[in-house]
Amino acid sequence: MTRSAVWHPFTQHALEPPMRRIVETEGAYLIDEDGNRILDAISSWWVITHGHRHPAIVKAIATAAEQYDQLIFAEYTHAPAEELAEALLALAPPGLKHVFYSDSGSTAVEVALKMALGYFANSGSGRNRIAVMEHGYHGDTIGTMSAGERGVFNAAYEPLLFGVDRLAFPEPGREQETLDAFERVCRSGDVAALLLEPLVLGAGGMKLFAPSLLAELQAIAQRHGTLLIADEVMTGWGRTGTVFACEQADVTPDILCTSKGLTGGALPLAATLCSAEIFDAHLSTDRRKTFFHSSSYTANPIACAAAVANLDIWRDEPVLARVGALADMHRERLSRFALDERFRNIRQIGTIAALDLNTETSGYLADAGPRLRAFFRKRGLLIRPLGNVIYLMPPYCVTAPELDRAYEAIDEAASLVGAAA
Repeated sequence: MTRSAVWHPFTQHALEPPMRRIVETEGAYLIDEDGNRILDAISSWWVITHGHRHPAIVKAIATAAEQYDQLIFAEYTHAPAEELAEALLALAPPGLKHVFYSDSGSTAVEVALKMALGYFANSGSGRNRIAVMEHGYHGDTIGTMSAGERGVFNAAYEPLLFGVDRLAFPEPGREQETLDAFERVCRSGDVAALLLEPLVLGAGGMKLFAPSLLAELQAIAQRHGTLLIADEVMTGWGRTGTVFACEQADVTPDILCTSKGLTGGALPLAATLCSAEIFDAHLSTDRRKTFFHSSSYTANPIACAAAVANLDIWRDEPVLARVGALADMHRERLSRFALDERFRNIRQIGTIAALDLNTETSGYLADAGPRLRAFFRKRGLLIRPLGNVIYLMPPYCVTAPELDRAYEAIDEAASLVGAAA
């Protein structure tokens, strides 16, 4: 096989086998060049919601492509962006009033950080600190790496990163410590915003915390005039059981970031939603208060059309019923491991199921990780453990027999791979 010139993400090419070429996607499956059907048990990095190539989204893309390609969004607007903004605000937690488009989850969070700092700068305040939760992951741009957990992901880039105030993750029984720490940092008067992934920290190990804690963190933020930024890039679009995770805490953040499932996973698009107060702080006859952020592909019309079709699916199809059914299927299948000493910390929220394989080493670089991936790959399953943390996050079209395949493989892997780890 000819060596590819392509450099793949999160891939150590010195250790990984040659990449299989995918020639088609369909429903819950990737189909490779040899005709093998691979169950996409992680929604291709959490983006595919309804299933690959949902007909309504495919049709919307084709229709939009007959009318549009990219056009400058600083000078003009277009119907797909306007329609999408109205539909997003109607679906999001109440009180969010404006939508700023970008093209990935990382940029959605970068936009949020700049909105928060711009809000205080334009209001004459000196607030310039960001508080974050330990183990968080918000992307791979400089700002999002700064706000994320420090470690192997970003050690080489440390000279570029800025400091943030880190709160301990609210481990069960120690939630008050997190709340007290946030109260302390807010008292300094320097904290512009608290940035967090609501209810579940994704790449940090699928770590869960209760909706009540999210509500208490917001209450502290509001007492001190600190903004709350909800990074719903992964948690949005039904993953936690509701359209947005914030709904479960009855929380409307000041800024909400969404991407991944925004287009049903079909095309890259992101949106950062904010309150009227944040928009108004940038509204001025003084051009220096302009929100200075853009990308060349801001609000791509074809991507926006895909997202409009996705929101129509949420409106017209029983998506939340499918989400609930998938959550029930996870719950039933996870119960088989409840007393299984090969695993610990068995957990679930909505359509996300996770469990930690008992191994000598843990964390993203745990030796079990590559072996588990290789094992699942041989079984025709796309499952990418976070080190020793095995998780499933399939599209909502997955069937019970398909999910059974994934759980049977996890059971087998625990004996074959776990014993050697």
